[in-house]
Amino acid sequence: MEARAVEKWIHRGPRKARRFVEVIRGRDVAAAEAVLGVQVSPAARDVLSCLRSAVANGENNHGMDRDDMFVAKAIVDEGPRIRRMRPRARGRADIYTRPTCHITVVVSDGLADEV
Repeated sequence: MEARAVEKWIHRGPRKARRFVEVIRGRDVAAAEAVLGVQVSPAARDVLSCLRSAVANGENNHGMDRDDMFVAKAIVDEGPRIRRMRPRARGRADIYTRPTCHITVVVSDGLADEV
């Protein structure tokens, strides 16, 4: 059985979040939370929040046991870039973009879906 959680429009670059997603992929939930809990990066907090949401979805919606869960899949996709303007000399403006990302975490208990 699998449960997933998606956090969208995270105001952080995808490269920053991918560092932490690669660390937790394939680990059991307790170890993944322990690794992300000691990180000081705000991107790690975003990934941890998505992981906890996926675990809660598995427990509440699918009746999965927390001790059997592991991170089956974790992906960070690039979101749309938010355009901003910065004032420059002589009344001009420069346009710069703020990156966003979408974090997806899928947890599984290793059992096949029962229909």
